[in-house]
Amino acid sequence: MTERVVSSRLDLEVTDPTTLELQIAVAPLPGADVVDTLSITVDGEPAEVTEFAGSHGTRVHRLPVESGKVLVQYDATVTGLADPAPTTELERAIYLRPSRYAEADKFFGFAATEFGSIEDDADVVTAVADWVGARLSYVPGSSDPIDGAADTLLAGAGVCRDYAHLVVAMLRALNVPARLVAVYAPGCDPMDFHAVVEAMVGDRWLVVDSTALAPRQTLVRIATGRDAADTAFLTNYRGAMTLNSSEVTAVVTEGLPVDDGTEAVVLR
Repeated sequence: MTERVVSSRLDLEVTDPTTLELQIAVAPLPGADVVDTLSITVDGEPAEVTEFAGSHGTRVHRLPVESGKVLVQYDATVTGLADPAPTTELERAIYLRPSRYAEADKFFGFAATEFGSIEDDADVVTAVADWVGARLSYVPGSSDPIDGAADTLLAGAGVCRDYAHLVVAMLRALNVPARLVAVYAPGCDPMDFHAVVEAMVGDRWLVVDSTALAPRQTLVRIATGRDAADTAFLTNYRGAMTLNSSEVTAVVTEGLPVDDGTEAVVLR
């Protein structure tokens, strides 16, 4: 049985009353056994946290904070492989639409010029993934949190979420449903929360990662949505908050597989 051990630690300072939402917990999906703990304190005292479910197994933890130092510690062990995510006609519709950071409608002409001669969806996915990987340079700090796919294309650089947004936008523009997935990624370097893409090909969601920073076979799903607006690990409403530090770990106990990028992989 595949066993993956993941954790995350956040150190926050709240200086004005706010509401925090966290999406750092592993999505509990059929086929895999998840044993986890979440500890959140405010100035050393346990915080009152509400958990509710999002789409595709996403778990959201919400807590109001007046002010103070907030420490978040999450640990999980995932044993086994989750069942492949199902595909539905509703998802096919939703994940073809333009979204906040994946503005597919801005790419229709460009995508058709670059990839319009490719007919098979699986070949389209491979071609777009390879093209984005070659087109962009991975440069931490080169993008802003409000940058979308068009900004990333013009800049020619970004981090994992920027790569993912450009892949999603291009695929949607080519009539291939695509969505962003926040994951724990054993082997990722630099280690952090990671963003990859799922593309609907036939009746499967195939994982695409143009950064090639981690093997796709051992990724652990956290949150799934249209783009980073749906999958951010930390969101605050009102108030003022500073993220002092974050630390993420993810390992697989039996050793990392080799991923040469040619295999069709589903996220499990």
